Amino acid sequence: MTAQRALVRQVGDRVRESQEALVEGLVQDIRAQIGALDQEAAARSLLEASITENVVAAINFLRQGIDPDQLEAPTAALAYARVLAQRDVPQSALIRAYRIGHQRFLDHTFALLDDLPAADRVPVCVELVRLSGQFIDLICEQVGRTYERERDRWVASRSGVRQQWVTDLLGGGPVDRAAAARALRYPLDAVHLACTLWPAARMTSFDLVAAVDDVRAHAVSALRARAALVVPTDEYEARLWLALPGPPNASASPSSSASASASAPGYLGAPEGSPLHAAFGRPGAGLGGFRTSARQAARIREILGTRLGSGAAAAPLWVHYDQAAPVALMAGDLPAVRDFVTSTLGALAAAGAREAVLRDTLRVFLDRHRGHAATARAMSLHRNSVQYRVHRATALLPHGERDLADDFNVRAALLAVHWLGDAVLATGP
Repeated sequence: MTAQRALVRQVGDRVRESQEALVEGLVQDIRAQIGALDQEAAARSLLEASITENVVAAINFLRQGIDPDQLEAPTAALAYARVLAQRDVPQSALIRAYRIGHQRFLDHTFALLDDLPAADRVPVCVELVRLSGQFIDLICEQVGRTYERERDRWVASRSGVRQQWVTDLLGGGPVDRAAAARALRYPLDAVHLACTLWPAARMTSFDLVAAVDDVRAHAVSALRARAALVVPTDEYEARLWLALPGPPNASASPSSSASASASAPGYLGAPEGSPLHAAFGRPGAGLGGFRTSARQAARIREILGTRLGSGAAAAPLWVHYDQAAPVALMAGDLPAVRDFVTSTLGALAAAGAREAVLRDTLRVFLDRHRGHAATARAMSLHRNSVQYRVHRATALLPHGERDLADDFNVRAALLAVHWLGDAVLATGP
């Protein structure tokens, strides 16, 4: 092994030691600079997995002197390329992400060379630029081919054609509604209820298709829908629109439980044993309702993804927009929500099992108009237990009982924690 090769390997060892910080910075940079890749929680998870595996592969390429002819793109990188192709994200956004990653990788690496002798630093920098450029070109070529093959396959499929029409309808630009309705075999002048569906546990794409079809049949029967439109977002997720039989009932309100009454127009409970999560928007009329209901469903999908990703207790399987509408409006800025929660709840925002029980009791208590008996019935507790928990929870608020004189902020903070979980709790002492 030459002296230069040994130095490059040494640099690779140093990068490996700081790998976590490099990946975190890359994820933040790419999301900030490429809006098309700043998607909901599930897609962000795939992005992070792709970046992590690419960084590991690049480090190994430097350390082990791998023959470029033997270099293969990481599995997560190829999977992410296929998902972007299915979601109609431009390939240019994907390739730009790799160029940003290349530049940040070099910046990170060069910062680790300060203690090298000046005579070694320049040739090592030159070699790092050469090797990293070689790596990124080969990986981009492979993920690019994967993207193109998947895009061709997806567009040629019936699902891909439907998705292209739906993308045009949701885009907000001019679209031939009559042609879209004919192609989709779905009435765009109806009252629409949109839903996003994704697996509650690992399942094959074949099983997902079957489960989504079961939900479609259940929804059409329960709501007496005129028609249903199913459009896969990608191999991990699908959208469902239901054309309801009439205008939404303005007086109908969803149940606060996960299984809202299917008898209320626009609200649907999960069938027993459903293997899917479902996020519903509100019913809305015409093309505007088609778009708005889908946008609301996507916001609930984002909230549930955040909750599930935070390690919180299992989220409800099926959730309607009205159950979490205030949180949906604020969930786009988690750091700001966390600041609001911690400043409003004080010690009650601690991430402990005891505090979680007290928060939940206080939330239900305030939601039941401060009725101890109603709270006890809702939580299957003794009235004295409710009184004790409410007293303990109130004592943990920054100003105690004074914070409940006007409880709007406390209720909003408790609702945010209920839906977003540990992601908005205090992160330290």
